[in-house]
Amino acid sequence: MLPTKCQPQYWHLNKPNMLSHLQIKNLVLIEEMSLSFSPGFNVLTGETGAGKSLIATSLDLLLGKRASSNLVRKGAQEAEVEGIFDIADEPEVKERLQLAGLPDDDELLIRRIIPAEGRHRVFVNGKLASLAVLSQLTEGLASVMGQHEQLDLFENRHQLYLIDGFANHENLVRQMKDAFHGYQLARDSLFELQGKEKDRTSRIDYLRFQLEELIAAAPEMGEVERLEKELSILKHQTTLLETTSRCAEELYESDASIFERLGQLAGSLESLTRFDATLEDDAKQLHEATIIVEEAARNLSAYSQRLDTDPARLDEVQERLETLSKLARKHSISEDDLPKLQADLEQELNELEGFELNEQRLVKECERSRQKALEAARALSESRARAAQTLGKTVSGELADLSFEKAVFSASLDTDENALGDSGMDRAEFTVELNPGEGAWPLRQVASGGELSRIMLAVKRALAGVGPVGTYVFDEVDAGIGGAVAVAVGKKLAIVSEHHQLICISHLPQIAAMADAHFHISKTQKGHRTHTQVMRLESNQRVVELSRMLGGDADNKKMLAAAKELLKTSA
Repeated sequence: MLPTKCQPQYWHLNKPNMLSHLQIKNLVLIEEMSLSFSPGFNVLTGETGAGKSLIATSLDLLLGKRASSNLVRKGAQEAEVEGIFDIADEPEVKERLQLAGLPDDDELLIRRIIPAEGRHRVFVNGKLASLAVLSQLTEGLASVMGQHEQLDLFENRHQLYLIDGFANHENLVRQMKDAFHGYQLARDSLFELQGKEKDRTSRIDYLRFQLEELIAAAPEMGEVERLEKELSILKHQTTLLETTSRCAEELYESDASIFERLGQLAGSLESLTRFDATLEDDAKQLHEATIIVEEAARNLSAYSQRLDTDPARLDEVQERLETLSKLARKHSISEDDLPKLQADLEQELNELEGFELNEQRLVKECERSRQKALEAARALSESRARAAQTLGKTVSGELADLSFEKAVFSASLDTDENALGDSGMDRAEFTVELNPGEGAWPLRQVASGGELSRIMLAVKRALAGVGPVGTYVFDEVDAGIGGAVAVAVGKKLAIVSEHHQLICISHLPQIAAMADAHFHISKTQKGHRTHTQVMRLESNQRVVELSRMLGGDADNKKMLAAAKELLKTSA
């Protein structure tokens, strides 16, 4: 079973994971589409309404977002989305797969099937899985940043992790967790003890009563097994005595015993060895047999003498076993567990009788561990405060390049010792003031999709390489911009793609020219049906598409030249 929430980790490596392949069937306008993405900057362009945003929708489905049957293409029985993530260097994702009982490999294959009618199905690495498991497995693999999309970045908890990653103080985070864990253990022990105070007197009386019976019985470890063996002997002691005595007599004690006859035979055979030396071994074996017979006879004789023929002993053993059995049934345990029960009850009684001393000791331990946790939290808060200040200035600088010259981004911390937890005592809040005098607003309350996308880009640029997400999908990042700002946005996207795989849906040639891989989405009409198609563009094809985006066509030499120059300067 998976943990309910997989905690983010901090990466400072290049592209921790990526979406290598995406296949879509019968999803709205898409009858069938297959894309193989670059690990860097991927851009999708095409005319409005061609279905570019369905790529973002498809990735949402792979990440566990709930789906509607309205997504199924008209006339089809079901829609299907399949994606392959490269997780070769992702031990945490592989561990999640193992915990979920799913095959773990260097690739994560996710398949969603959305029927027009009936139950939706999820497959992970070929095995059926639930939507909840899928959501947990894919946490941190990708993030779709569309208009008004509620992102992890909006969550206060996630913002705090990003500040920690930006500060690069994993040692302080670890010390905080360890210190708070110690405080939790001490606090839980104190609460447990104090919870027993309410019925302490009645509990002490109960324990004394139970122990009185156990102490009187004095059960011992292994006693039942030992008594059962003795009982078997006592029940059959007449047969045992008669048989062992008879065996001892016939083997050694009677006239013409087996021992005597073997001795005679051994002597006779030994006398023949002067005629045939090969009989020496046989004669020797007969002599050895006499020794074995003699030893067995002595042992059997001693055994028969040891047998206790006292009939009262049989009653004693049976009564003892019955006493232990009744005690075990009373406490719903086995007879072998009675000694442990007695020890546990005695320990609890000692603790209750020494309640005040124990409480004083635990109160001191609880306060000592809390102070240790507070010291760790204060050290962490100081480091976070420095990092948050630097992060705010950095993101504000990034926003200035994205046509928000007066914008002020802040990463603030609200510190409260009463809110002490395993992550410290801070609550993070990212705010932004886009225009002077308008006031700062939490990031989640920024209304405009275009503004929101550019703010997200600025934050991701400042935090490039920090956080677990391997793939970012930007939808409408270029809304409401153009010219030099579009160039700045493209450059920042390119920088982000050095640390994360980037899939960007764009209408701007300045951004498209920056990409490592360029896909063109188009729609055609066959009969009365609309079909969406995708093509990966190579050099000349990219020039034609960029020319179209600049406002020209394939025959406009001036626009084609401008497109070539744009590609050249963006390389």
